Amino acid sequence: MRALKWRGMDVIAQFELLSDAAQLAWAGGACLVFAVFASLMEWRRGRSRNLARLEQVGWVPWTGLFLLSAMLGAGLLAMALPAVLKG
Repeated sequence: MRALKWRGMDVIAQFELLSDAAQLAWAGGACLVFAVFASLMEWRRGRSRNLARLEQVGWVPWTGLFLLSAMLGAGLLAMALPAVLKG
């Protein structure tokens, strides 16, 4: 498996060069992006006119995933905020 390269360096290695606050901010932002995705998927599922589709095996609890990722993302961003503001 080849490592993903960007600017001649592994992406993971570049992420490790960031400060702890920057890593928390990136992780919090990623959680909030996933929360937006989960919210859109719940909205899409709620608009479905085919109620039999809700009973299929692949159903995902989007509301719970939205709440979990939104709270986690907000918490991570709140922890990173003082260090980011300080500079």
